[in-house]
Amino acid sequence: MGSGSWGTAFAKVMADAGRDVVLWSRRAAVAEEITRQHRNGGYLPDVILPDNLTATSDAAAALTGADAVVLAVPSQTLRENLAAWRSLLPTGATLVSTAKGVELGSLNRMSEVIADALAVPADQVAVLSGPNLAKEVGAEQPTATVIACSDVDRAEALQHACSTNYFRPYTNTDVIGCELGGACKNVIALACGMADGLGFGDNTTATLITRGLAETARLGATLGADPLTFAGLAGLGDLVATCSSPLSRNRTFGARMGRGDSLTDAQAATNGQVAEGVKSCASIRELAARNGVEMPITDSVYRVCHQGLSPRVMAAQLLGRARKAEWS
Repeated sequence: MGSGSWGTAFAKVMADAGRDVVLWSRRAAVAEEITRQHRNGGYLPDVILPDNLTATSDAAAALTGADAVVLAVPSQTLRENLAAWRSLLPTGATLVSTAKGVELGSLNRMSEVIADALAVPADQVAVLSGPNLAKEVGAEQPTATVIACSDVDRAEALQHACSTNYFRPYTNTDVIGCELGGACKNVIALACGMADGLGFGDNTTATLITRGLAETARLGATLGADPLTFAGLAGLGDLVATCSSPLSRNRTFGARMGRGDSLTDAQAATNGQVAEGVKSCASIRELAARNGVEMPITDSVYRVCHQGLSPRVMAAQLLGRARKAEWS
């Protein structure tokens, strides 16, 4: 459900793994292009899609008889979309979240939004997260991912359903850790982009990735995540890919702000799209404050995006913080 870059790329993965896949698009023209031409030119123009992948703009048609429903819409619109689809969803179907964020207002993780909005048990919801840049996945470049679900059987069924010669899924039962890793890395990627825009190099990026991982893990530990998750694909793996690649929307967005663009300017340069981290930094910051967790990079990104702090002042303030032991 969702025919953007990642929705299309993951639909291709599942089709390549031998599943019959229906991709729902909000726009009928996109659905027709996918079905008739086997392309999604607006998002992955160089990718030829498999014959067993079709598309429709009719949500009811897309959902009829589905064994699993993959939700690939932005995190802050997920609840609204679920309300429209609730009566159409097949009873008992596995629900797979690919959105990476924390909901504004409720401060719910995406699996919590799904369970709440659809009134389904938590073990019916799985989360997919990892170093999975859509363009590279669409080009069949080797990568791995994590499927997290408290129901091991569901996780293993999904693992089988998306295993290909270029896409290797692992299972995990730590839904909290996988979701927090995916949400927080977008914020850290904004910081890395800002550093790049300021002209800083690899030392700065490595520092932000490492300290960003530390503050993500602090939040995760407080909320009950397994610390090992943050050393894995949904933690460090996703963080490195998103913070380092020019294909990352969050990193690219941050780089524009580092070069002096306002939030409005950066949004205009990305065809009106706002990077997920711009919104998530507010909800993650609030979630951390509510739980007494210090997240200085997240707080700084929030102040740049929403309070007018300049990225150069942000850098000076982060370096000027009180000295302490690394693991304190």
